Amino acid sequence: MPIQKSMTPHIQVAVTTVYVPAESRPEQNYHFFAYKISIKNTGARSAQLMSRHWVITDALGRTEDVRGPGVVGLQPKIAAGQTFEYESACPLNTSSGSMKGTYQMVSEEGETFSVDVPEFYLIAPQALH
Repeated sequence: MPIQKSMTPHIQVAVTTVYVPAESRPEQNYHFFAYKISIKNTGARSAQLMSRHWVITDALGRTEDVRGPGVVGLQPKIAAGQTFEYESACPLNTSSGSMKGTYQMVSEEGETFSVDVPEFYLIAPQALH
């Protein structure tokens, strides 16, 4: 899937997605998608990712809000010029959907700010036919 990118001052987010057929059961309306997110700190100071908020939408327009601390069990501190990458997954009851969201971060100085994660699409190959 094409890379989706978003840029908040000093923080760049890029996302790639893939459908995982081995984990999917289309006949049971279960479609499994994996995604990789890269968060690059282009600023001069470190920033820590404290929490996340996702809005997950399936092909029928049903949405789910997911909120929680950090990502994949971590609250990474990303130094100036450094990149943090992680992989996660999202099951859907339809063969396509999308995700978008925000990361809540805090600077070295204690200032909190949000970083938008661009909407990215989860599309099973059979959904394209």
